[in-house]
Amino acid sequence: MSGSIELHVGDITRLGVDAIVNAANAQLARGGGVCGAIHRAAGPELERACSAVGGCPTGEARITPGFALPAAWVIHTVGPVWRGGTHGEDDLLAGAYRSSLRLAEQHHLHSIAFPAIGTGIYGFPLERATRIAVRTVRQHLDEGAALQRVVFVCFDEATADAYRAELEKPAG
Repeated sequence: MSGSIELHVGDITRLGVDAIVNAANAQLARGGGVCGAIHRAAGPELERACSAVGGCPTGEARITPGFALPAAWVIHTVGPVWRGGTHGEDDLLAGAYRSSLRLAEQHHLHSIAFPAIGTGIYGFPLERATRIAVRTVRQHLDEGAALQRVVFVCFDEATADAYRAELEKPAG
């Protein structure tokens, strides 16, 4: 694996990384939760930049400047709404991580921070989402990615516990 994976409990908007990932809605409109916090911290320019981008389909990602954030970039990705696990949710969530990682590579970024995409209002089960997130990031780093640092940012200790358990498992 070429880069490191870290775990951080706290506010994603305060991290000193090249890009933070926004768990966005398909319209890239200001929302609640992580999305709302990122928009508040970045300032009104972020909302204007998102409007200019248009939307983003589920499982894909778009990039904007970070404006007033410590991170130079915000990668907006749309995770799936949980509908019981029989509507391609796992693949769509993995796609959201892969698309975000690809954008980071295309912009020659060295560090990126992810929230627990899909586990809030979209209702994706935490342990399942964590497994997909860790597996997808590990696969990307194993493929010789230029990224040097990937941070999973957890809002609370319960989320961090799920990530710790998954990160302790051997890759593969």
